[in-house]
Amino acid sequence: MRLPFAILLLAAASAAFGQGQRPPEARGPCEPRWNQVELQAEAAREVQNDTVYATLFTEITDPDPAKVASQVNRAIGDALKTASAYRTVKARSGGNMTYPIYDKGQKLTGWRSRAEIRLESQDFEAAATLIGKLQSELQLAGLSFGVSRELRRKTEDELIRDAVAAFKARAEVATSALGGRSYRIERVALNTFGMPAPIVAMRAPSMADAAVAAAPPPLQGGTSTVQVQASGTIEVE
Repeated sequence: MRLPFAILLLAAASAAFGQGQRPPEARGPCEPRWNQVELQAEAAREVQNDTVYATLFTEITDPDPAKVASQVNRAIGDALKTASAYRTVKARSGGNMTYPIYDKGQKLTGWRSRAEIRLESQDFEAAATLIGKLQSELQLAGLSFGVSRELRRKTEDELIRDAVAAFKARAEVATSALGGRSYRIERVALNTFGMPAPIVAMRAPSMADAAVAAAPPPLQGGTSTVQVQASGTIEVE
């Protein structure tokens, strides 16, 4: 006699779970549950920052708005052209804004425009040299360091194993503390976190600093903390 298809599926599912542990949704309404415990474990590593980010800007003030726009656009255009010679440094235009200036009597006296160029590179030496050249015309607004996407992903992949191992070790401790014989994992979630180095604010150079401003700045990338967190639920028997 041929069995209905639904019965065959049920029989196959029962056979599959008969060799191991039954999933929570397969339990009957009167079947006792094990003690559920929420756990969390982490794995972290200090990683050398391999990427530098820099923002430089120009700021022009003039009564003529067209002149302001022209000077700012020319300065940023020249900076991007200079940066194009450094193939290991990515350069792009950043923020650009123009606003009116009023005197105490609320009379329009002029216009001020500010535009930025942003750099990104894993070649610290080339970036420092380029920043030094650009500082002859632009001002350095800030520097920051971070971990590249490739290095972060590689580190996270390695830390996932460590985080899961730490989760299992904590599950063993919890099981022992509760006087249980064994445990099984109900659910595990993995989350990644990164703590980049803070932005280093740079003051605008004065006229006395003009001769020094063109010198390449020393770049020390420091480190960032890459972390993987494993959190979830276990059932203790």
